[in-house]
Amino acid sequence: MEDTEFEKRKKMADRLKEELNLSDRVYNAMLKVPRHLFVPYNYRDSAYLDTPLPIGKGQTISAPHMVAIMCELLDLREGHKVLEIGTGRGYHSAIVAEIVGKSGKVITIERVPELAEHAKQTLSSLGYDNVVVIVGDGSKGYEAEAPYDRIYATASAPKIPEPLIDQLKKGGKLVIPVGNYMQELIVVEKNDEIKTKVWGAVRFVPLFGEYGF
Repeated sequence: MEDTEFEKRKKMADRLKEELNLSDRVYNAMLKVPRHLFVPYNYRDSAYLDTPLPIGKGQTISAPHMVAIMCELLDLREGHKVLEIGTGRGYHSAIVAEIVGKSGKVITIERVPELAEHAKQTLSSLGYDNVVVIVGDGSKGYEAEAPYDRIYATASAPKIPEPLIDQLKKGGKLVIPVGNYMQELIVVEKNDEIKTKVWGAVRFVPLFGEYGF
């Protein structure tokens, strides 16, 4: 008998928990969010494979392991206000929304209106009323809701955009891929000084906009 969507999702989450030593809060979010509802219908059979998938307009949904890793690097907590650069169809937004809870808030920016609309509809239908989807240039951040406890980008920038650092709270963290052909995932911590460290090599779609490519 074929596995149900929940059974497939549980196998994926269990595997990631073992391989990445996931925290309970990230594991529980991966277990709860129905990834198959965030991918185009013709890719739903592949929704719980640990791979990126096309979502249209030249964009992709990140592999589940990368979503989980970024959430762990961000050290998300209940009540955090989070800015996401690159909504796609909203899967990563939903994972973060689960972790920060109803007392938290996710502002997510997408430059492609059609993708933003898909994300908005799916997130709304699943009850994620703590996520606000904005159409715009995410490379500039979103000043209207700043400052943020956490910021992350799902597309690779040529360098770390200054507005994102400016819009981060003191004590906040930013996770962003940087580079063109050779990309690295960078973790930024903002205190009295700005500290950066490289997590490792990654592969993301390019970030477009004023501070992108």
